[in-house]
Amino acid sequence: MPHSAPELQSAAGGGAGWTVAATVDLLSQHTDAHYCEGRARLLPGAGFFRPESRPSRDLGVLLAQTLAARGPLRVLDAMAGCGIRALRYGLEAGAAAVWANDADPDRLPLLRQNLASLAGLRCSALTAQHLLADCLQRQERFELLDLDGFGCPTALLPLALEAVSFGGVLYLASTDGRSPTGHDRPAAIRLLGAAARAHPASWELALRLHLGSVARAAWALGRGIEPLFSFSEGRTFRSAVRLRRRCEPGEEHHLGMLAHCHGCGDQQVQPLIRLRQWLPCHCPAGEIAPLAISGPLWIGPLQEPGLLAEMQAFAEVDQGANLSTEGARLLARLLADRGLPARCWPMAEIARRLKGGAPPLLSLVAALREGGWSAQVSGVMPGQLRSDATWGEILQTAAQLVGMATGTAK
Repeated sequence: MPHSAPELQSAAGGGAGWTVAATVDLLSQHTDAHYCEGRARLLPGAGFFRPESRPSRDLGVLLAQTLAARGPLRVLDAMAGCGIRALRYGLEAGAAAVWANDADPDRLPLLRQNLASLAGLRCSALTAQHLLADCLQRQERFELLDLDGFGCPTALLPLALEAVSFGGVLYLASTDGRSPTGHDRPAAIRLLGAAARAHPASWELALRLHLGSVARAAWALGRGIEPLFSFSEGRTFRSAVRLRRRCEPGEEHHLGMLAHCHGCGDQQVQPLIRLRQWLPCHCPAGEIAPLAISGPLWIGPLQEPGLLAEMQAFAEVDQGANLSTEGARLLARLLADRGLPARCWPMAEIARRLKGGAPPLLSLVAALREGGWSAQVSGVMPGQLRSDATWGEILQTAAQLVGMATGTAK
């Protein structure tokens, strides 16, 4: 009899030391072993599959539920793998039609087997370029396009956006972590058409560079975009972006440049449409370091709180059946941080600058808000402060809090 994931753990003698990687290894050895997630039960097969990516699939399902509440939901899963995302879109979001595609023809029988219970199902084995070009030729569009592949997806963006209906959503993933985080600057120029420099909020930098690419591709088609949520665990960078029929007034102001001084730690943001000379940083006179400038990138909001609240409501109605504990935590973090402004500092850097430790992050957030500044905990990277306060004000406030805690405040 096929085993579920918990049964596999028991059969292998797994206890507290059992890891997700061990589950993947065992599933790859037992291709007839079923995997359960949400309401889905399927065979992962021998191909690449990551159970630890469930939070991203959870959010995708909740997103699909919000779209299905507005009308019939057609889903295109362009890189379906074993079909876990497509199956959950059908079972949990009630998609009216699901097209699951994977470029590997050897996986087609597995796809068909796993998704056989879905109504309105299509399965194919085409490259993503071929699939999306075919959709463009036939003028077929979808309310949700899930593009979850390897590497940088920039080359697919124009065709992908043509396959999304107005008001529909592109759910995009990138596993290219080197070029958008400043570790491969030539590749960032080639793949993203942007400069990417080392930055303390590297995950967010990558997400904003990818969103900038999506915005430029959509604008070139005469369309507009609205980021709904963006997140990363440091390995894969994911964004859900709504496609609008046209640009909203002032949308171009959301494309800009981000500067960081490695000397003093200061950060500055400017919209590309009003790009001016950068202001002096906080380096002492005669010790000014050159600014590390990244962009063009998206400097607008990363999350849409109304949509995230709607997703959370669906999860509550479903009593958590479609949302793992990790997915619930991720959703709560994103809901608490809209992603503005595009300036984030790790508390470790603040501690290093003060040379005497840093205050608790929540205490610093509260103190900055009392001073009239915007401040919140970053929902993208752990242990980071997001604020529009000047760098000098942040350091001064942090120093005062440390002094109060140690009794050395002046």
